[in-house]
Amino acid sequence: MLEPVAPGFRPDQLEGFRIGVTSDRRSADLIDALERRGAQVLHAPTLRIANARVDDPVIADTRAIIDARPDVLLATTAYGVRRWFEVADAAGLGEPLVDALSASAILVRGPKARGGIRAAGLNDVGMSPHETTDSLVDTVLERYPPGLTVAVQMHGVLDPAQLDRLREHHARVLTVEPYRWTLPDDADERVGRLIDAIVSQSLDCVMFTSAPAVHALFAAAEAVGAAEEVIEAMRGPVVAAAVGPVTAQPLIDAGIDPIQPDRFRMGALIRLVCEHLEQHRVERIVTRAGPVELRGSVVEVGGRRISLAPVGRAILRTLVAADGSVVSREQLARALPGSCDEHALEVAMSRLRQTIGVPGVIATVVKRGYRVDV
Repeated sequence: MLEPVAPGFRPDQLEGFRIGVTSDRRSADLIDALERRGAQVLHAPTLRIANARVDDPVIADTRAIIDARPDVLLATTAYGVRRWFEVADAAGLGEPLVDALSASAILVRGPKARGGIRAAGLNDVGMSPHETTDSLVDTVLERYPPGLTVAVQMHGVLDPAQLDRLREHHARVLTVEPYRWTLPDDADERVGRLIDAIVSQSLDCVMFTSAPAVHALFAAAEAVGAAEEVIEAMRGPVVAAAVGPVTAQPLIDAGIDPIQPDRFRMGALIRLVCEHLEQHRVERIVTRAGPVELRGSVVEVGGRRISLAPVGRAILRTLVAADGSVVSREQLARALPGSCDEHALEVAMSRLRQTIGVPGVIATVVKRGYRVDV
């Protein structure tokens, strides 16, 4: 029996495109979905989810919450809820925790956190309207009178300002942090390779599933003196894709216009990336040598699909975009990643023509530049 195929799915949807994935948790599912659609994936988790080396702080916080029997619980992530109850069960506190929270008004940040709460045998009384922590806090402040005891399941990186807002209105705010975000090990070179790929424009898209991952990429780029180049690349040929508005905000603050799905879900993000790259990053032109199609790092010409190096790809993309008009050597040099003088451009042009292997696609216009011969 054949495995059911998702509507609109094609195994060549992302053929020729190279995509950076910055997430850690559930990254295998995301990478598999992209590769099944033909993409090449560069996986470089900018942050890792790390459980505490010892569970004593989580257990101590759990005991405090059990003793306090909070009026309100804010559950922010499914993984955090599951991890919390796993630690509580192992410490013999699972049943007391469920009992203590059974009378609490439980508010969840999103549907995944709701699933975690229900899996623990509890029920929530509502979800934040925008699936964000600040709107979750807004809901508490709007619905409940001041002076209560509020517990918060932290989610790796939580804006201290949101806890301050709760503390200003409520008598007691307790927290539990079942996991946290950590930077990659110094020996992990993947983030460095991701930064190089963004700067050289050899990626078509970088996908983000959390705001901390964006901040971590910017910090890593700053550390190697490449922050401006990374931001500039993602303002231009390298598409930034964010799973939702919270993740998108640090990109927007940097002057980047990320694409983001209407529904803040991984599946919706994958579909959006497929649609966007197919609609906006596949370029076609009919030349004297026949039709040419440029898909990311792959050019189809003369019935063959050929992989291009980043410099050759940047040259051909610039020429195809000009639609047969002459592009000066200076314009082409500016379009290339890194610095490029006229001699280096001529060498790169010669290599591109050899790679394409079909004479007449790119014409030299003496003393002016180059053009696609349409």
